[in-house]
Amino acid sequence: MVIVGLTGSIGMGKSTAAKMLREMGVSVYDADAAVHALQAPGGIALPPIEAAFPGVVKNGVLDRQALGARVFGNKEALRRLEAIVHPLVGQKQRAFLKRAARRGAPLVVLDIPLLFEGRGERRVDATLVVTAPAFLQRRRVLARPGMTAEKFAGILRQQVPDHIKRRKATIVIPTGLGLTPTRIALIQAVDRLKRLPARSWPVPPWREKFTGHLARLRRK
Repeated sequence: MVIVGLTGSIGMGKSTAAKMLREMGVSVYDADAAVHALQAPGGIALPPIEAAFPGVVKNGVLDRQALGARVFGNKEALRRLEAIVHPLVGQKQRAFLKRAARRGAPLVVLDIPLLFEGRGERRVDATLVVTAPAFLQRRRVLARPGMTAEKFAGILRQQVPDHIKRRKATIVIPTGLGLTPTRIALIQAVDRLKRLPARSWPVPPWREKFTGHLARLRRK
């Protein structure tokens, strides 16, 4: 099974690309959706988040604005939040991969906004990077509710620049030419990616058992 990482900077059309891939029959894991589920009412991430950031969970509901205010621009606070959320998201991702492998899926896509920022490219077989001209990116992002030029600039500072992502990509998908050219580029990319050797999955049984053994030792 070939594992592909889908990523791109804010406003580059990643969500649209992921939707198109699903319409093509490709299984797509949505990291953002996984985070939202973990932080939804009753989500298993809420208690440790409240313990780390007292007051951000009110009546069992995460106040995302309050949490964002605590971590935005604060690297230490952001690392604390990531240390809570990332392992939980990783568990969901592994479960997704196992289900896809059991179905015999030839290719799956992991939709991860900060793929390169977290060095996630080392855990996939190939990467798809969506891109668009900077003026179009800016127009798309500033049209979002509550977005400001200052906030947009702050988000860009936290992301690997688009030109570096394009350089690192296995395949670059341009999204600034319209939906039809984007869809055609994705169809061609999937056809090419299915021919790649699958290096990341399935994990050899001995390695999975060894990794689990190490995790148990660390918890003791």
